[in-house]
Amino acid sequence: MTSVAFHADQLFYPAPGGIGTYIRHLVPALTRHDPSLEVKLFHARFDAPAPPDPLVRSFRTEEIPQSIKTLYPRWNLTARPGLSAQLSALDLVHAPSTVAVPPADDRQGLVVTVHDLAFLVVPAAFPSRWRTMFRMGLRAAVKRADALIAPSRATAEDLLSRTKVDPAKVHVIPEAASLAWGEGDADETLTRLKVPLPYLLSVGTLEPRKNLVRLIRAYRRAASSGLPHALVLAGPMGWRHQTLLREIALSGPGEVVLTGAMSPAELDALYRGASAFVYPALYEGFGLPVLEAMARGVPTICSNTSSLPEVAGDAALGVNPASVREIASAIQTLLTDTAMAERLADLGRARAERFSWDEAARLTLQVYEKALQR
Repeated sequence: MTSVAFHADQLFYPAPGGIGTYIRHLVPALTRHDPSLEVKLFHARFDAPAPPDPLVRSFRTEEIPQSIKTLYPRWNLTARPGLSAQLSALDLVHAPSTVAVPPADDRQGLVVTVHDLAFLVVPAAFPSRWRTMFRMGLRAAVKRADALIAPSRATAEDLLSRTKVDPAKVHVIPEAASLAWGEGDADETLTRLKVPLPYLLSVGTLEPRKNLVRLIRAYRRAASSGLPHALVLAGPMGWRHQTLLREIALSGPGEVVLTGAMSPAELDALYRGASAFVYPALYEGFGLPVLEAMARGVPTICSNTSSLPEVAGDAALGVNPASVREIASAIQTLLTDTAMAERLADLGRARAERFSWDEAARLTLQVYEKALQR
């Protein structure tokens, strides 16, 4: 029987983000696939934690009596302080992000998931202190981990080209759609949220890496031709969101709607009610929102860079994220060509079905075995 100490800090963040989604879906899938697997979650001390995630109540959990402010830099730089005797007695430590790499005992395997290298590829999209933290964590992961998991070939290639990692340590394990499907008509939720119909949708934290300023300019260029659609941006405010707000405040055709952070049920309704989904991110390690949209049959436009072509395949319109003209043209095409929209909707559903958390769990268990062999 294998036992795993799984770092779960993101479940206590106010906005757990993609890493929280990863933990929330991978951990139960691991124990479904191998009922003999023992998983213990551990987390830092939070003075004002978010309400406990249901996953925390389903697994044994241990709190480390230090805050992330001091714990993360020390872990990444010095591999200290060590984990408790109970955690160190388990076979493996799994860190689901390079933001912090917990120290494994000499007798333990260490697995680290590297979701992306955005802080290296598009450094201007991150505050300097974040870049520093991620850089320290990546260096620690490359040096100390027995295995690294990347969610896409693109991220794996970034790892191989930008670090001195042993290629034998790198394993590609795609993620999967995660948002639960709602029941019934989405119109009631959309009315309550005051979302105008029809609309284009983009989902994600409102930050520079999502390329939303160019998206708004492209949308307004497309809207100038008379398209009746609003543009809905769903997600919490992120770093440097003021630039986005200034762009929205400029006069122009169409209507831009900010929803703020959404509950899972609200986000599902937004996906299901959208005429099209647009995701022109500058860089993504995987791009879960694209998969969520395609799974619901929403015709999708996404960047033709980083991991997104790998996820979308031929089931989305690919665009150069640096080209406002190209994004605008794709929006106008998708909203006026009914046959293309229907074709992409069908292709998207079929494409999304190829990804599953059970398969991610199966491959992750294989990585655990290889890490223990090392």
